[in-house]
Amino acid sequence: MEIIVAKNAGFCFGVTRALELVARAADDRSRRVHTLGPLIHNPQEIARLEARGVRQVRSLDEVSEGAVVLSAHGVDPRVEEAAQERGLPIIDATCPFVRRAHGHIRTLAEEGYAVVILGDRGHREVEGLAARVGGKADIVTAADEAQQLPFRRRYGLVVQTTQRPAALREVAGVLAERCRELRVFNTICEATMKRQESARELAETTDVMIVVGGRNSANTRRLHEICAATGTPTYHVETADEVNAAWVRGVGGAGVTAGASTPDWIVDEVVERLQDLEGGVGAV
Repeated sequence: MEIIVAKNAGFCFGVTRALELVARAADDRSRRVHTLGPLIHNPQEIARLEARGVRQVRSLDEVSEGAVVLSAHGVDPRVEEAAQERGLPIIDATCPFVRRAHGHIRTLAEEGYAVVILGDRGHREVEGLAARVGGKADIVTAADEAQQLPFRRRYGLVVQTTQRPAALREVAGVLAERCRELRVFNTICEATMKRQESARELAETTDVMIVVGGRNSANTRRLHEICAATGTPTYHVETADEVNAAWVRGVGGAGVTAGASTPDWIVDEVVERLQDLEGGVGAV
């Protein structure tokens, strides 16, 4: 069995940056470091941070001293303001691509557009985007939901950074028919698009796909959807011990891809597990 790892897989720039910021802060023993919720959507990497003394909290009410880390997905601006009012040092680990989306959504609101966000309801990035305009935005997950929006003179559209470009095109097409003027900011990050394209191409040429990443990771779930849509049997795992031998029994080639929050060491363990099954010949 040939094992091939997608050309673009694993940590993206934003995640690497966030982890480096927190690691440096954790090395400074003069103050405690707290993250508001998980820094990234990977339980295993979060556990490694906790082992270094980084404490995860659900709200500022749990923090009396020490530094507060803003998630890579961004937070409600009111949270930042509250931390500043309490005199808590802030470590801003927000992904620069998410920050860019914050700027675009504010521009749309300030210029009088009815704002629409294409994204996953309940996801912290989407909630943070909506908060930038005081919650005055319609959130849609797909084109059929956009069809339910009323006709307006002007719509402005932004998108969660980990969405599929095809979904953005579909929603934009629907909105264009429901207003006189449509302004679209494609805020899907380049790393996301590269990972999605690499995963799709690999899925089209292998017998089975293994997608590695946290189950709470939106971009990892998206990779699973994209690979499965090619018709290739596709499995989502968080760790190597979840890989089932039956998935690769008798196959000629297995592809591996990973979400943007998945560290290399987990991908390596999955590849090693596959090599132990059916006489894998190695990863490319």
